[in-house]
Amino acid sequence: MDTGNERLTEAVLGERRRLINLAYRLLGSPAEAEDAVQEAYARWYAMPPARRRAVAAPGAWLTTVVGRVCLDVLGSARVRRERYVGQWLPEPLPDRTEWLGGAGGGPADPADRITLDESVGMAFLVVLESMTPAERVVFVLHDVFRYPFPEIAAIVDRTPAACRQLASSARRRVRAAQVPPAGEARQAGQAAVVRHFREAWEAKDIEALVGLLDPAATMVADGGGLVGAVVRPVEGGARIARYLVLMAEKAPGLTLLERTVNGAPGLVAQRDGVTATVAALDLVDGRITRIWAVRNPEKLGRWN
Repeated sequence: MDTGNERLTEAVLGERRRLINLAYRLLGSPAEAEDAVQEAYARWYAMPPARRRAVAAPGAWLTTVVGRVCLDVLGSARVRRERYVGQWLPEPLPDRTEWLGGAGGGPADPADRITLDESVGMAFLVVLESMTPAERVVFVLHDVFRYPFPEIAAIVDRTPAACRQLASSARRRVRAAQVPPAGEARQAGQAAVVRHFREAWEAKDIEALVGLLDPAATMVADGGGLVGAVVRPVEGGARIARYLVLMAEKAPGLTLLERTVNGAPGLVAQRDGVTATVAALDLVDGRITRIWAVRNPEKLGRWN
């Protein structure tokens, strides 16, 4: 028995969770993240055994490949999303206990390996979408996963100095978007607001909804051209409130549920037990400032 090969195999397979976490933050889709990681492993096992044993740091090798694969995917995704009907939003993630039905086991799924923290909050992922592919890869690798610039430079084929500039540009985007910090106190406060928001929506109480929404709030919906959804953002708390009440009147029998969306309190709308909309919300000073409503059924498989 070759214990050296066994240890190498265990070490390589042990990198999968970290790689899935990296790829999801880079791509915003668990399925695409899994594909990128699978491609990296395919390239690893395509090498002759002697070459694999010669790799001093298999984790770093796999990270480099995943980073390059994601960079290519992001480049082609920008072209695809220019043809996307309406606004493209990242695929929302439920709490692990929900998509596993509360069980400790369940089917293998890349989402099982994604750590739900502030770097997968919808506000953060939407800002990442505004970055160039190179900015996003450099920023996520350095500011989220703490990789040094010389290592990142080899992944994106830039100089360390150029990578520092890309990271600085990405940070400016994050600051401009005013992504709020995470925290248990903020989550508890958000849960209370989400509950009041659900109750006001169910009661079709426009005045109460307006009171919970920031006057300059924005709502973005992603239907992907497959279901009805506003193509352009709805701007202004009063307009959003009226739109939500109109939508509730046009869709009787809709059930609203308070659920964890990408690690934060959010809402899920179901009809006949099937999830039709997953809404992530952002708050500032106790009022809802942004709503991201994912309605594209291709992005809601884990919610059904």
